[in-house]
Amino acid sequence: MVARAALVFFVLLCLAGCTMIPEYHRPDMPVPNKWPGGEAYQGVKVGEKVNGQLKWRRFFTDERLQKIIEIALINNRDLRLAALNVERARAMYGVQRAELFPAVDATGGVNIERVPGDLSSSGESVTQEQYSLGVGITSWEIDFFGRIRSLEKKALEEYLATDEARRSAQISLISEVARAYFTLAADRENLRLAQNTLKTQREIYELIRQQYKVGLATELDLRRVQTQVDRARVDVARYTQLVAQDKNALNLLAGTTVPEDLLPPDLTSVIPPKEVSPGLPSDVLLSRPDIMAAEHRLRAAYAYIGAARAAFFPRISLTTTVGTASDELLGLFGSGSGTWNFLPQFVMPIFDARVWAAHRVSKVERKIALAQYEKAIQMAFREVADALAVKGTVDKQISAQESLVTATKKTYDLSLERYKRGIDDYLGVLDAQRSLYASQRGLISLRLAKIANQVRLYAVLGGGVY
Repeated sequence: MVARAALVFFVLLCLAGCTMIPEYHRPDMPVPNKWPGGEAYQGVKVGEKVNGQLKWRRFFTDERLQKIIEIALINNRDLRLAALNVERARAMYGVQRAELFPAVDATGGVNIERVPGDLSSSGESVTQEQYSLGVGITSWEIDFFGRIRSLEKKALEEYLATDEARRSAQISLISEVARAYFTLAADRENLRLAQNTLKTQREIYELIRQQYKVGLATELDLRRVQTQVDRARVDVARYTQLVAQDKNALNLLAGTTVPEDLLPPDLTSVIPPKEVSPGLPSDVLLSRPDIMAAEHRLRAAYAYIGAARAAFFPRISLTTTVGTASDELLGLFGSGSGTWNFLPQFVMPIFDARVWAAHRVSKVERKIALAQYEKAIQMAFREVADALAVKGTVDKQISAQESLVTATKKTYDLSLERYKRGIDDYLGVLDAQRSLYASQRGLISLRLAKIANQVRLYAVLGGGVY
């Protein structure tokens, strides 16, 4: 009999180590093994593996930008919420894990009852008192088939996914602060260009106005140069507005007002980020925090299947208490007042449609998590490929734009000189000035696009947060 009981106990211990979670295998990458090729990607170094944990201080070397990023990492409210979500997920994991262990409670009670004479064995009304004090375990489920451990595994993976989401939020914040910083620098440079253009156009307007007074210039020339003055005034007002809005955006990201001495004066004075190059997609993409979070959610879906499978098997719970009871308060600690009870409970599902439905739900959720994981990889591949396409072509665009600025500047100077000598009318000067101004703004935009793409490439390759 003792041997049989020992055998049953050994079997139960073995069952307690069982798990119904399906074996996890990382899905194949739903993207090519190489980045796209072609004319747009010429000059892009591929094969040189980027460090997925590249420290942002090594990438963003501009000292003013570094200080603003430090301020944002401390004060940004979105990042603070992401950190709090991690704390909540960690606490929820602790709650779920605690179900593996019995909860021991201390209980105490007093029961005073008056029994009428017709219900009393003595025929007289009596007052009965009962005092009790005990320590016990209430309805502790012994996890023979791994249901609770599966739920604990699911909670763990969800916590890890939340932590990766926090890391993703940090990388996003760093890149957004850098983008806002460089955008402010570009808009300040555009504002300075508009102010210089306005100054030049006012000087020309004053010159033509004096010539018009003495009959050396026509009213048409005067009105034409006046339109250029007005357009320049509009641009000055517009870029003044954009600079103010850029500051507001940077302050929001930083979580506080950024000191004026940390703001960039223009785009030419900032230190651009360092260049980074990707390795193979499988080397780079799987280290991105958003993809790692998606994989943790996929693992959580596997664990949920294990919990759903375990629900088909018996659930055994245990309730037990040890204590003392007496009809007098002082008698609680007397000899012979000890009490105990032992109440195991066995529940075996025979027909419960909810169990089958839950199992089907768990399988569908795994398919959903798999689709989300694959989509995250495909989106990451597209983001990196787009950034590489910009990287492979932006230098050519800048080179062509610089040549255009030089040509339009020369054209403007020649046109203005010919006008002053009376060879041409002011229409040629007007067209040349418009082309020069547009080409100068285009060059600023392309330089900003190159820097912004470096920031984006850093972020989409996984970045770094330390």
